[in-house]
Amino acid sequence: MPYEALTEFVGATAKEFGIPGAAVGVWMDGREVYACHGVTSIDNPLPVDKDTLFQLGSATKTFTAVALMRLVADGRVELDAPVRRYVPELVLADERTADEITVLNLLNHTSGLGWNIIVDTGDGDDALASFVAKLAELEMIGEPGARASYSQAAYNLLGRVLENVTGLTYEQAIASLLLEPLGLSNSFFGSADVMTLRFAVGHNADEEGNLAVAKEWRLTRGNNPGGGLASSVADVLAWARFQLGDGLTANGEQLLPAVLLHRMREQTAPLRGSNLGDGFGICWFLREVDGVRTIEHGGSANGQFVELLIVPERNFAVVAMSNAGPDGIAFNRSAVRWALEHYLGVVDKDPEPLPYDEARAREVVGAFENDAMTLTVAIDGAALTIAATIKPEIRAAADFEMPADYEPAALGLLPGDGDEFIVTAGGLRGQRGFFSRDASGAIAAIDLGGRIFNQVPTASA
Repeated sequence: MPYEALTEFVGATAKEFGIPGAAVGVWMDGREVYACHGVTSIDNPLPVDKDTLFQLGSATKTFTAVALMRLVADGRVELDAPVRRYVPELVLADERTADEITVLNLLNHTSGLGWNIIVDTGDGDDALASFVAKLAELEMIGEPGARASYSQAAYNLLGRVLENVTGLTYEQAIASLLLEPLGLSNSFFGSADVMTLRFAVGHNADEEGNLAVAKEWRLTRGNNPGGGLASSVADVLAWARFQLGDGLTANGEQLLPAVLLHRMREQTAPLRGSNLGDGFGICWFLREVDGVRTIEHGGSANGQFVELLIVPERNFAVVAMSNAGPDGIAFNRSAVRWALEHYLGVVDKDPEPLPYDEARAREVVGAFENDAMTLTVAIDGAALTIAATIKPEIRAAADFEMPADYEPAALGLLPGDGDEFIVTAGGLRGQRGFFSRDASGAIAAIDLGGRIFNQVPTASA
């Protein structure tokens, strides 16, 4: 394995993207290798090593999903059962939908729930219960099972399933069901645990483009099931090794039946026009890259990013972590692609966009929104651009610092008649999506990052 080459690549690429600190781990041929670069913080720098804690963001969802599968294995939860069997207190804007959503709908993002509610329900043990009590305020984007649309709220609701079924808090349930038996001793939810160890802080660019420490280090406790775990590259690589096995712990305990662990890699819902994958398994994004099948999940917090990719058929895994936005995403993707190519000979390339076509461009311009963000597609000279902004009312209502917006960046339409596109510059570079049309053929919505954003009606509409 080219250890020195990985170290050189990580160092050079982190400098290219302006990343203060990064950690990359690779598992192949029964061996692990790590390359770490830079510092935990530009204000209070410590060297990043393989045990440095980073925020996992949405990669936490993989832990929530496997914990649920442990309850399935024990007969305590059924995938096709309505969620209300386990969370009878659930109230949604559409009561009929509340009766129909299943546990599997939550796990594979087909629940019809919108992305999330931006609310801080405190740090008490009732944080998740209080979050679920507010779900009646969340918009519905479709019927359960009709289509996939990535939902943070769905996984926070799954956390409440874990609490009600086990009688533990979500964090206690994850510790007892997964972290402790797998020996993941460097993975934590609580700030009090993290602050005694070496941990990375996020960084975002200020108005002058200079990096500054992101002051809000962690998400709210009510968001823990969808994005609250802090862990090290070594622990996440150990987590990946468990996914590559047959459900056994290091000491031979059958933590999860192999049939259920491997079932999580089987497609349960299709995804279209997404760089994240071709479909969802149970939580995992499924993708084919240069002829090999991968399972993947990424995550982002405030100025921190992680990417985990696993190739089961080649007993291979790679983890990349970085602590600056928005280019941490690009760094992680570059590191994962480098590892795929240099260790497996697998080349992951972005599709080439079509030349600019003004007639097609004018069809797709407009503003699109979900419950928290707005995407704006516009024409800038002879190019399409896309910007992603958090809604002003969401920023105003939040009592914590939120990540910076994504400034307008080039967007290119892709070949074919599916209205698919790729972002070719900026912090969203490499992100793919597609436009949806209504019955009349007019553009009605946009999908990006596995999430749907509906078009905002114009004043004349």
